[in-house]
Amino acid sequence: MTYIKTDIPQPGIVELLFYKGETGKALAALAQTLLHGPSGLTPGERELIAAYVSMLNNCEFCYESHSASANVHLHDEGKAIACMKTGIDTMPVSEKMKKLLAIAGKVQKNGKEVTPELIDAAKKAGATDEEIHDTVLIAAAFCMYNRYVDGLATNLPAKKEDYLEMGQRMARKGYTYPPLFLRRFVIRMMQRQKKKKNA
Repeated sequence: MTYIKTDIPQPGIVELLFYKGETGKALAALAQTLLHGPSGLTPGERELIAAYVSMLNNCEFCYESHSASANVHLHDEGKAIACMKTGIDTMPVSEKMKKLLAIAGKVQKNGKEVTPELIDAAKKAGATDEEIHDTVLIAAAFCMYNRYVDGLATNLPAKKEDYLEMGQRMARKGYTYPPLFLRRFVIRMMQRQKKKKNA
């Protein structure tokens, strides 16, 4: 149960995005830019960073949903995500990606823990300045998203099959937000669907 009354029957951050349209639209646009906008990193690699930071922050909804999206993008039968919990070094990803995930992990703790040595190691593994920039920004942003969800107790887990559906939708459609004038209509649709499920 959330700390605030929203009347929006959606799990995790979706509830908050629709609770306040102006901030929801801005946060959705940021996620779209970070994870699907121009970058040297693929959407799958960026979803991995989002999932990794969310795992470190123990934010179940964000971890599960972005893991599901990463799985769709990577076409690896979930191997990278499955190995994530045992450690970056065990993941079937490039050496460059391992170094970038190491940087993301430091950002999750404290931005000042990112050292010149970590940056040099990423560059030696082939990371560009833009890729390092995008990694740090995604990691920092997902600390914000995770704390937004958990700070209002909206980290309501969805069903396993719901995460699979979310991952497909996020990978295919991204993080688009409806025009603000349609927000109330979308919320009413969500409420009706919830009533149908509970009937």
